[in-house]
Amino acid sequence: MATPTNGARTDLRDHGTGELIKDLSGQISRLVRQEIELAKVEMTEKGKKLGVGAGMFGGAGVAGLLMLGSLTAFLIIVLALAMPWWAAALIVTVVWGVIAAVLALKGREEMREMGKPVPEQTIETVKEDVQWLKHRR
Repeated sequence: MATPTNGARTDLRDHGTGELIKDLSGQISRLVRQEIELAKVEMTEKGKKLGVGAGMFGGAGVAGLLMLGSLTAFLIIVLALAMPWWAAALIVTVVWGVIAAVLALKGREEMREMGKPVPEQTIETVKEDVQWLKHRR
């Protein structure tokens, strides 16, 4: 039984088919709007996490490039005092490669924390809505 706003009780069986379909259509429209709004909110949150992870990757790259030039030259010069210059350059290159790998792994970890770039909550609620509609028939 449905209760109108004026407090009187009305049996849904007293309504015509057209009125029931109109009510159902209105409910479905509201439901779709709510699902779209939920998807927007969820995607905004995921976008922020993606931005943080991408920013970390970018920051690591810029910082690495800025420091790489001067520090590399310094390390090669220092190591060249004890060994051939080519061996010093090779050692420094390997060290920078390890640092780059660690930064890349950390950035990938941040990106994975975000999860799939889809509105997971919205998908679940839409599935529930479909089940609800099936049971209403």
